[in-house]
Amino acid sequence: MNNLFVYCEIEDGVIADVSLELLTKGRSLANRLDCRLEAVVAGSKLDGIEKQVMPYGVDKLHVFEDDRLYPYTSLPHTSILVNLFKEEKPQICLMGATVIGRDLGPRVSSALKSGLTADCTSLEIGSHEDKKQGKTYENLLYQIRPAFGGNIVATIINPEQRPQMATVREGVMKKEIYDENYAGETVPYDVNKYVSDTDFAVKVIERHIQKAKHNVKGAPIIVSGGYGVGSKENFRLLFDLAKVLNAEVGASRAAVDAGFCDHDRQIGQTGLTVRPKLYIACGISGQIQHIAGMQESAIIISINNDPAAPINTIADYVITGTIEDVIPKMIKYYKKNSK
Repeated sequence: MNNLFVYCEIEDGVIADVSLELLTKGRSLANRLDCRLEAVVAGSKLDGIEKQVMPYGVDKLHVFEDDRLYPYTSLPHTSILVNLFKEEKPQICLMGATVIGRDLGPRVSSALKSGLTADCTSLEIGSHEDKKQGKTYENLLYQIRPAFGGNIVATIINPEQRPQMATVREGVMKKEIYDENYAGETVPYDVNKYVSDTDFAVKVIERHIQKAKHNVKGAPIIVSGGYGVGSKENFRLLFDLAKVLNAEVGASRAAVDAGFCDHDRQIGQTGLTVRPKLYIACGISGQIQHIAGMQESAIIISINNDPAAPINTIADYVITGTIEDVIPKMIKYYKKNSK
């Protein structure tokens, strides 16, 4: 009762990174609330699944195993969470802002009339005073996310309805093992008591997954460009530098909106959150929306013709100059010294 739940996505027997990131965050929130962290896994061939989640500090793992539950389909997983939550009455439920989470979260929150905040970039615990009603609410989930096109950061609360539900994008939270030997409780369930036969009306006959063209999120080195790069043609210089560094290319929202780079390379509050070993920011002014997506990079190099650019304040190294002048020199120097 009143515990914190994380819905764990699973693919080929492996828990998704975003779910492990949420377990890490969930553990810290549960400690703050002095409640239990519980996880839900639904799928097939789940033998030993507890070994993947328990090290993240899970106190109780709810396991729903049935061949019909994998691959994911909407109705069975919705019924599992809705009926389980009616029994367990959690105060918080977290899930990834993935294809699955964006489908499952609204269905569950609608059925429970609980509300949901999507694409959160931060989760905290705090209080709220309703001056009109003269009430003070303690230990609420602050669901923090960008709003109005990323121009402001909104803090959303749900004082009355439960569970407080939020989805979080992959990479926003850190994934850290809590205790390798953490021993929580594993509870298996009879799926037929939670899911009706009609929920299995849709069956996946054939499934194809198209892998991403590139891996910006997992790259150890990222060369990222902003509106200050100037043009799509100049952006090719960033790809040239990335090629010699074995790096990936990223972009700010302003660069994407200007058509300089594809949207799936966008870094920031409304794009990807990255933590590379080296982040080279080219022509990026450093708006808070972009900084939120890359500020935890190990080393940050800023290349900008404006010495007063905000991003320079968080950069480890600052190179003042134009992209057209600096990038070719970097490419030439690296090629010369990497032989």
